[in-house]
Amino acid sequence: MINRRTLGRTGLQVSEIGYGAWGLGGNQWRGHVEDDALAALRRALELGLNLIDTALAYNEGHSERLIAKTVKETGAKAHVATKVPPKNRIWPAQPGIGLDDVFPYNYIVECTETSLKNLAVETIDLQQFHVWNSEWVGRDEWRRAIEDLKKAGKVRFWGISINDHQPDSALEAIRTGLIDTVQVIYNIFDQTPEHHLYPLCQELNVGVLGRCPLDEGALTGAITPETQFDPQEFRAWYFRENRKELVFEKVNKLRADLEVAGVTKPLADTALRFCISHPAVSTVIPGMRKVRNVEQNMAVSEEGPLPENIKELLRRHAWSKNFYS
Repeated sequence: MINRRTLGRTGLQVSEIGYGAWGLGGNQWRGHVEDDALAALRRALELGLNLIDTALAYNEGHSERLIAKTVKETGAKAHVATKVPPKNRIWPAQPGIGLDDVFPYNYIVECTETSLKNLAVETIDLQQFHVWNSEWVGRDEWRRAIEDLKKAGKVRFWGISINDHQPDSALEAIRTGLIDTVQVIYNIFDQTPEHHLYPLCQELNVGVLGRCPLDEGALTGAITPETQFDPQEFRAWYFRENRKELVFEKVNKLRADLEVAGVTKPLADTALRFCISHPAVSTVIPGMRKVRNVEQNMAVSEEGPLPENIKELLRRHAWSKNFYS
């Protein structure tokens, strides 16, 4: 059975392997059949997964609507987290762009109302800002939106989905006491949240959703120089130019070190265990669009944290990069 952890001060008991539903929306992810992805979600719920992370921007609410339909059909008790997209539709948030262009008060409320309708619920368990800029911390609008939507019973808890590879950008927002959770890129290659973000989250009891634990597939070991993606798929852009070759080289070195250390499990297994080995992490949210991926990933929960010697080995494979730029 999958292990559960407390999502910070929310008190929610969530599966340490959650479901990242970006791919479920289907607009930027190709190579899957929607029915297969829904079968994967159903299987995950059947195996005890109870945290699903989606966003209004995932194919304009299509992901949210599919989740609502699946949860209703299965009768599963799942916590659903969603996100308010930036009004200017720019990811990540750019320095110097004011809050009025990204998260004005009325827009936050309208997006939340839309997500409530898509998810067919009266209250959203976790609403998140889909980008963040530390320049906005002192503004009143986002604070008032949080307080008003909580008071109205439309949102239980609030979080920030932190900009790609910028974990420190949310530190001041966390210190306001208004943010219950953060979502951040965390994997073997990007270990930067461990430096400042995770210690603060542990100090203030803020829940952590670790996203991209497999680095968009790089840490499955399946990306080679010959890998081909649908030209319209997100990963065709993410692994553009010589990036497949770079990933292939880095992963081969990682695998070689793990082999010497006696690790025989698949690389994806080790990558997920790396994430859940950190005590600040409440849940990790890989995208899973095949039943076999669900079953493999969910089984990782039973294996528990990695031994210290393997964690030390993996720390040597941190890689400073930003393929999203």
